[in-house]
Amino acid sequence: MLRLEDIKKDAAVNGIEPGQIVRIVTTEPVGENALTVYYRTADGRVKEQMLFRSSEAALSLAEAGRPWAFDAPGEEFKLAAEAYRIDLAYLFDPMMAVHTSNVEPLPHQITAVYQSMLPRQPLRFVLADDPGAGKTIMAGLLIRELLMRADAERILIVAPGGLVEQWQDEMYEKFGLEFTIFSRDLMEQSSGGNPFDDHPLLIARLDQLARSEDLQEKLRRSRWDIVVVDEAHKMSATYYGSKVNRTQRFRLGELLGARTRHLLLMTATPHNGKEEDFQLFLSLLDSDRFYGKFRDGAHKVEYRDLMRRMVKEDLLKFDGTPLFPERIAESVNYTLSDAEAGLYQQVTQYVREEMNKADRIENNQRKGTVGFALTGLQRRLASSPEAIYQSLKRRRERLSRRVEEVKIDVRGREVAGTLFDLRDDDVWDADEEMAADEYEEYEEKIVDQATASQTIHELESEIRILEGLEERARQVVRSGHDRKWEELSRLLQDTPEMHETGGRQRKLIVFTEYKDTLRYLAMRIRGLLGSEEAVVTIDGSDRREERRKKQELFRNDPAVRILVATDAAGEGVNLQNAHLMVNYDLPWNPNRLEQRFGRIHRIGQTEVCRLWNLMAAETREGDVYQRLLQKLEVERQALGGRVFDILGEVFSERSLRDLLIEAIRYGDDPAVRARLQQRVEGALDTERLRLLMQQNALCEEVMDEGRLFALKADMEKAEARKLQPHFIRAFFSRAFEEFGGELRAREPGRWEITHVPAAIRERDRQISGRDRRYRQSVLNRYERVCFEKEYVRLLDRVGAPMAALIHPGHPLMQALTDLVLEAHRPKLRQGAVLVDENDPGTTPQVLFIIDHSVRDGNDENRIVSRRMQFVAIDADGRAENAGWAPHLDLTPINEEGRELVADVLASPWVGTDLERMALAHATEQLVPEHFAGVKERRERTADRTMAAVQVRLVKEISYWSDRYLKLQGDLRAGKEVRMNLENARRTVDELTVRLERRRSELTAMRHVISATPVIAGGALVIPAGLLAARRGEEAGVDAVARKRVEMVAMRAVMEAERALGHDVIDVSVEKCGWDITAVLPEAGGATRHIEVKGRAKGQTTITVSRNEILYGLNQADKFVLAIVLVDGEEYEGPFYIREPFDREPGWAVTGVNLDLAALLLRAEAP
Repeated sequence: MLRLEDIKKDAAVNGIEPGQIVRIVTTEPVGENALTVYYRTADGRVKEQMLFRSSEAALSLAEAGRPWAFDAPGEEFKLAAEAYRIDLAYLFDPMMAVHTSNVEPLPHQITAVYQSMLPRQPLRFVLADDPGAGKTIMAGLLIRELLMRADAERILIVAPGGLVEQWQDEMYEKFGLEFTIFSRDLMEQSSGGNPFDDHPLLIARLDQLARSEDLQEKLRRSRWDIVVVDEAHKMSATYYGSKVNRTQRFRLGELLGARTRHLLLMTATPHNGKEEDFQLFLSLLDSDRFYGKFRDGAHKVEYRDLMRRMVKEDLLKFDGTPLFPERIAESVNYTLSDAEAGLYQQVTQYVREEMNKADRIENNQRKGTVGFALTGLQRRLASSPEAIYQSLKRRRERLSRRVEEVKIDVRGREVAGTLFDLRDDDVWDADEEMAADEYEEYEEKIVDQATASQTIHELESEIRILEGLEERARQVVRSGHDRKWEELSRLLQDTPEMHETGGRQRKLIVFTEYKDTLRYLAMRIRGLLGSEEAVVTIDGSDRREERRKKQELFRNDPAVRILVATDAAGEGVNLQNAHLMVNYDLPWNPNRLEQRFGRIHRIGQTEVCRLWNLMAAETREGDVYQRLLQKLEVERQALGGRVFDILGEVFSERSLRDLLIEAIRYGDDPAVRARLQQRVEGALDTERLRLLMQQNALCEEVMDEGRLFALKADMEKAEARKLQPHFIRAFFSRAFEEFGGELRAREPGRWEITHVPAAIRERDRQISGRDRRYRQSVLNRYERVCFEKEYVRLLDRVGAPMAALIHPGHPLMQALTDLVLEAHRPKLRQGAVLVDENDPGTTPQVLFIIDHSVRDGNDENRIVSRRMQFVAIDADGRAENAGWAPHLDLTPINEEGRELVADVLASPWVGTDLERMALAHATEQLVPEHFAGVKERRERTADRTMAAVQVRLVKEISYWSDRYLKLQGDLRAGKEVRMNLENARRTVDELTVRLERRRSELTAMRHVISATPVIAGGALVIPAGLLAARRGEEAGVDAVARKRVEMVAMRAVMEAERALGHDVIDVSVEKCGWDITAVLPEAGGATRHIEVKGRAKGQTTITVSRNEILYGLNQADKFVLAIVLVDGEEYEGPFYIREPFDREPGWAVTGVNLDLAALLLRAEAP
């Protein structure tokens, strides 16, 4: 029993918080029978509670088990310390997602996630790396890290319809994350009426959300931690004069940005060449910073903090070699036959006349749709005789049916509309807004029936023209003479690059625009190769599974040599097993060229990628395209492959499509043709291309040699201290056994769990809404579990079950860690006495676990940054970094040893000043640097944003203020004004309020506060040498002599490495898991990590600690154990042993003695 009057500051009290001892911070009496106490819990939080006289019976001062009594059982202390470390795994393994995901990320992917995105809080970012750079993997790593850090729970991925299944597959196969694809079924099954609230990991189709007001209303009522948008450039908006035309997708982007904390937009083509439109796109990230239109022109703005772009030509592997091979494009010209030329002239004449008729249509939307249909007809003419024949036939049949319907209906003389339901949006934007398969069907529908004819008489006249054109096309098809096919046939047969050494056809992809041409080509190529199975086709009508099956056939079946595909295979399909491609039809959208090329020019491609573009140069549109590709090749030789990256931007003033339409309509005029040639020349002018590249480079990052070396060093340190698999397996095995579980070994590297104890399953249920980083529940049993990602699937055993990868975020590990901490967390601050068996010295130290957080000043529950480290402090207050897991190298002291060091336990520095010393060290060394770094980063972000917002909004306010004054003056003068005066004034007021609100928000963002460091735990560490001295035993090599031996050994190894021409870095003080990093220039900058062991001559064993073994196992072939035999200033060696360890030690093993003679038998020269 403890009286209220006896509760004083700094007292350690039982009974206030269940199951733990708390430290009293201060007290406030409330009358005579109550007391308000402010106290600090074991995890550092300060709480308050009112105690009454009736509470006294449950209260007591802590004696045994009080903080820093150092009487906790050593094994339980170690288990709790490891649980604490694993619960905050990302602080110790800064690339946790890499080590727990089924990916081997490349340098640019690592920098995107760990340097560009993770440090930004909150994240509002455009990831704009080139196609094929692996942006999906970057997004997956980011999502996995945010989940591991409990910084995200609800995640929405929005992607084009054709990519959602691929996203679902990749998230599961590579990251073990089970996302649900949004569908109408989810709507109907939602118990609460809002499916967005029911599913925390969700993938949705872009257009399904963009076109449904009902779904958007439900989105408005949901909140997300992060939203990822793939192909985000489809969320476009454009300026028409001073008016902004927001597409449905753009409005969806605005909605998503308002409902999430983190927003990641992914696109390889963020800039369409128009700076004003690009800034509208960036307004999805920050609507204030990019508000309105620059009134004195669309100036470039600073956006490097919001965007990252790396182009293929700059991407490197870890060995410094280019990631992507060269890409070469070649133009192949052919001449139309007389029959084909005649058909071309007649169809083009029809298209031109109908376009002239369309110009007289008053309805702009209908006019645009008719123009779109006629353009599509012209493109089919260029595709193949078969495509134009089938299109003319379908068009004639559908218009004939429409005439009969109108005659029967006799509703009037005019043919209403364009004969079918129109989209609300501009048809010309459909190829950007629709999935490729959806666009194929949509375009065909328009081409077949949209007409400029406005009366039945005009329609009947048009049908008669179509009948003649159809017959002419049929004759060309039946003649069997197709110059374009003949050119492709010649390419296939006579081009050396098309064939392997034995003459077999290499894998090749042929892209066409139309299904009619696709079917025609497949038939002709099969006939040429003499094999039905040699060709597979992919078009928009293929279902997901069918498309996937065909891709697998093309990748893996040696009999399948050629894939013929429409652009439905240009989205989200990876075909880098081929390196040859033919554009049988050239797209009118230059972005499509890069998208197609990106199917083979991807990560994993090792061959030079070659592309052949077929074109009839004598046609009007072919003449323009030929000049474009000739100029493109000249610029490729001058500027390199990067010209392919900016194709979508070179026609910013006038689109390529508009130039081609002008060529079709007016190409007979030499002056027009000359002007078009000049436009193409100007668009691809060398200096203009350089300028575009420089504009892109404003946000580009380059992976130079120095940055690559620094990244490799960081990764190697992370690799050495990673928790997966060895630390995780050791902890899990020990803790699972403590709570009654059993791991049964099955195949190598895999185990079975036949029964998960009820206590673990119940804990999982309890924490499911509190701190959930992995949405699945703990199962009753697991058929297979593993700790290394290579054992998740057994590729050599067909039908073998998949194993669950146990990692810090897995629900089973989370529940287990939580149970361990509940049972043993108080023991961390109670403290234990541990022995360092590897230290022959006599100076005891206290090992502290220091945990420091920087919090958001406006929301103290939100941690902006957190650091945790182990620090060792001696009696004189000298402190040093103790490494990443020093507790695992220490053994619990026994009772005999405890009695031998009773005087140490009773000494004043241990008894009274411990926490003060630890806090003094933290506040002098850890906290200032940590807090200053976070504060500087937040202030820099806030200031940069505020400057941009200030410029933009102040300019808008000035503009509208001037407009208001001018309107006011015009009204007084009796002039007619086109704008409401009140609207102008209201705009000024709204913008002023908006500016003040944003200033307030950004001022608040600058405000971060440093929490008081938490001393999470501590242990008194007794050197083995001190115990030996107290027992009167020979202590062996004294500390001074040992240090001299180690110095001689270090010098010997460093001299040996330098003699080999290696760069040598001493990293021993960093305690990163090895002593020396050697950089091998002859191996492209590869490194090896050397753990140095010096031994006095005559010694027969080498002792390695548990951590040294685990660090060595983590690094595999990079790790070398170097032994040097020292005799005074003389030495023998160094002797190198590669991969010296073959298994991890058991949980209770803190060090292993290795036989020196046996090691030397395996040794080799450096």
